[in-house]
Amino acid sequence: MTNPRVRKIADRIQVIVAEMLERRIKDPRLGFVTVTDVRLTGDGQQATIFYTVLGDEDDALTSSAAALESAKGLLRSEVAKQLGMRHAPTLTFVHDALPETARHLDEVLARARQSDEEVAARREGAAYAGEPDPYKKPVDADLEDDAALGVDD
Repeated sequence: MTNPRVRKIADRIQVIVAEMLERRIKDPRLGFVTVTDVRLTGDGQQATIFYTVLGDEDDALTSSAAALESAKGLLRSEVAKQLGMRHAPTLTFVHDALPETARHLDEVLARARQSDEEVAARREGAAYAGEPDPYKKPVDADLEDDAALGVDD
């Protein structure tokens, strides 16, 4: 969606659908649904609406998906009426997996942090395997000449 006009329409569709779900759709199967994003095709014919449902229960997710499917016609007609478009876009509802992905990334980061702490704890009393300073130092040229001549300081 590089076209700003398409982005504006998608944002407006998101607001319209969210308001409709909050005020006019009275389906008891509908849980706490949040519209997270709307993606509209370039020609404005198809709108994919991403949503999340509060809670982890799979039955809440399936019942909310069924409620959204049954309210799709009413939502589409309201979108067409409020946008004033000649052709109303077809609405497709997709559950947004972003919260689950974020939760998984948080778990992976926590495991990595714990592993780093364990490595740091093991490193506390450790010493290097070789010399304390394994790097060769450049020798001062004046000292080398004095040593070759046998001059002491």
